[in-house]
Amino acid sequence: MSRWYIIHAYSGFENKVRDQILADATRLGLEQLVESVEVPTTTETEVRRGKKVQTERKIMPGYVLAKLAMNDDVYHLVKNTPKVTGFLGSSGKPQPISDTEVARYFGARDEAAAQPSKQKLKVDFDIGDAVKVLDGPFASFNGTVEELDFDRSRVKVSVSIFGRATPVELEFEQVERVK
Repeated sequence: MSRWYIIHAYSGFENKVRDQILADATRLGLEQLVESVEVPTTTETEVRRGKKVQTERKIMPGYVLAKLAMNDDVYHLVKNTPKVTGFLGSSGKPQPISDTEVARYFGARDEAAAQPSKQKLKVDFDIGDAVKVLDGPFASFNGTVEELDFDRSRVKVSVSIFGRATPVELEFEQVERVK
C-alpha cells in the first residue's frame, strides 16, 4: 500500500531530487513502488517593471512529497539520492503523513489554479516609495505611492501637476519603482 512521505532535500534542488528519484526508480525497476514524486508549488502573479509576470513559488522549500510503497529497496533508493538528507520523521525513520495533510499541500495549489483572480498580486513597490508612471495621460511623471488596492489591482499615486500634489489612481502595470 502506497503512503505519502516527506523527503528533506537541499533547498533549491527539489526538482532535481524529484527527477533523480523517478529516474533511479525506473533504472532499478521500482517504478511500481514509487507511485508519485511531487514538489508542491503555487503560482503567483507579480508586477515587475510594469508587466504582470507569473511565477511559481514552492509551498515547502527544501521538501519533496513522495507516494511510496515503502520497503528496504525504496528506502535506500530515496536515502541514497544526491541532495537528499533524509525523511521527515522521528530519528530519520520514514513517517507517512495523513491524507488530510496531503490534501492541504495539494489543495492550496489546486485552489490557486482554479481561482487565478483571487491570487494575491505581488508588486515591487510599497506605500511611500517613489514611482514613475509608465502609461496613460501621466506617463513619465514621477510620484509617491499613497495606497495599494490588491483586490482591484490599483495603486493611488500622488503626482505633482503644476506644483500641486494630485492623487491619481492607476493600475499596477502602469507604474514602476524608481531605483
